[in-house]
Amino acid sequence: MPKVPGLLKGLGVTAKTLGRTVKDGANTVQYPHEKEAPPIRARGVIALHEDNCTACMLCSRSCPDWCIYIEGHKQLAPPRRAGGKPRQVNHLDRFDIDYALCMYCGICVEVCPFDALFWSPEYEYSEPKIADLLHDKSKLGEWMETVPEAPELEAGAGK
Repeated sequence: MPKVPGLLKGLGVTAKTLGRTVKDGANTVQYPHEKEAPPIRARGVIALHEDNCTACMLCSRSCPDWCIYIEGHKQLAPPRRAGGKPRQVNHLDRFDIDYALCMYCGICVEVCPFDALFWSPEYEYSEPKIADLLHDKSKLGEWMETVPEAPELEAGAGK
């Protein structure tokens, strides 16, 4: 018998909200027909700034899901000083992220010492086949256009 007051209270709440529609204050957005703009610093997908990537593989080794695949090779670059010997630098050949495995933890973005990975607010990247969720460096580079500018540092933060 003690469950009856709770049941009546629940039915009362249901009866009060029964007449409301989506326009009357519900927060639901009818997604395919209406698109909501994500917040400025939203986490959508990971974008790659290919010029900054040195193929150090730190992001790949730090990923708990092992969803980042990197291949590179070493090539000779001109010496930094006149008369010096040529140096070897890594050149990026392949950078893929399998978004079917990714859990969007952001560890790869945080550990990258060269600012090559960024969060993009892009969220519409579904594919009809799960195998198509493996995106290569050209697709990841396209998402760099949607990465917002970094906020200004607070006073005294740059010292």
